Amino acid sequence: MTRYLLARLGQSVVTLLLASVVIFVGIRLLPGDPALAMAGEEASPEQVAAVRSQLGLDQPLPVQFAAFLGHVVTGDLGASTRTGSSVTSMIALTLPVTLWLSLYAIVIAVVLGIAAGVVAERFRGRWPEWLANLGALAGLSVPHFWLGILAILWLAVDLKVFPASGYVDPTTDVVEWVRHLTLPAVVLGTGLAAVIMRQTRASMIEAMGSDYVRTARATGLGKGRILARYGLRNSLIVVVTITGLQLGGLISGAVVTERVFALPGFGKLTLDAVFTRDYPVIQAVVLVTTAGYVLINLAVDVLYTVVNPRIRVGGKSS
Repeated sequence: MTRYLLARLGQSVVTLLLASVVIFVGIRLLPGDPALAMAGEEASPEQVAAVRSQLGLDQPLPVQFAAFLGHVVTGDLGASTRTGSSVTSMIALTLPVTLWLSLYAIVIAVVLGIAAGVVAERFRGRWPEWLANLGALAGLSVPHFWLGILAILWLAVDLKVFPASGYVDPTTDVVEWVRHLTLPAVVLGTGLAAVIMRQTRASMIEAMGSDYVRTARATGLGKGRILARYGLRNSLIVVVTITGLQLGGLISGAVVTERVFALPGFGKLTLDAVFTRDYPVIQAVVLVTTAGYVLINLAVDVLYTVVNPRIRVGGKSS
């Protein structure tokens, strides 16, 4: 297990290094001049040149990349060309909002998805399965922004059950924090819940038709115990994999949801940076998002070996 973890850690470091090269070069290929954006449209060529020198943009690309990598290693992601604030502190303020939103959405998606998948398998060919399939189809088809607008109009404006927008820090008021995050989390988690429901149902149907389940039935075990012990347990491997891989997608998808519900999260920071051509912030958020994907994949691989002990290093199985 230790050897496997070290190997995966090494692969993750190499992936991050290659990703940093792609991000650095990609940002430099974007149209526009960050020095001109920082100096202002009315700035003279001398002022723009001074800003370019201050940002280090007049240096050769390898030198700029070495400086960039050195700053990243030390946790310094530069300063915003729009506000002059530290990018690291801006990310530290906004990222927790998006992480809380994504984790809340995952909890909702896993609970709803597994429950609907179990119900669909348990009542196969009857109206509960039809209802679960219809809900999964709606969850995959309805865009997040449209579902968010409908949720705001119905649950926030008409029924006044949840706030329509805003965010409250959990250290200030936990109840208000949950109320403000519930609607965005439900909207963000619908797509993942639909995927988990379908995979759970498919895995359970496959498991329930296997030889060991027939043997379990022959020993007199009830259908409920067989579902929980064999069907649901096998489907958890798929659920863990999908949930881990989708976490990165949820963080990316939170951009739209945060915009609809006016949450001061990572998505809002990203959009503001794109609209104002704040290149240091764009570069940092892409790098942090990529690092998040890599770390999530690493955690999924580790969890996968825990859930399924037959998996060994190099594809060997017990």
